[in-house]
Amino acid sequence: MKIWNKNICLTSPASILIIVALLFSTIVLANVWPKEVIIEEVKVDEEKPWIPTKEDIAYQDSMYNIIQNTQNDITDIKEDIVYILERLDYEDGTWDSIR
Repeated sequence: MKIWNKNICLTSPASILIIVALLFSTIVLANVWPKEVIIEEVKVDEEKPWIPTKEDIAYQDSMYNIIQNTQNDITDIKEDIVYILERLDYEDGTWDSIR
């Protein structure tokens, strides 16, 4: 009586079917298995409002300045584009890049 068959082929359809079935059953069992659920109750009385520190205020101010500078730069670029487009088209219907 042989205990182990040395001619096992892992690419045969039966072997692949067994491997897929084992993988699928493992995934199903892992998803169905009960998990510990930890529920923390937060008391409303213990919640405190966020009070910004000096560093937080400085960071927010710097972000505001960066955003404001970026918006100003975009406005300047739009004005330059409009100026260039106006230079290309003349009132009489002709166009040129140099006036």
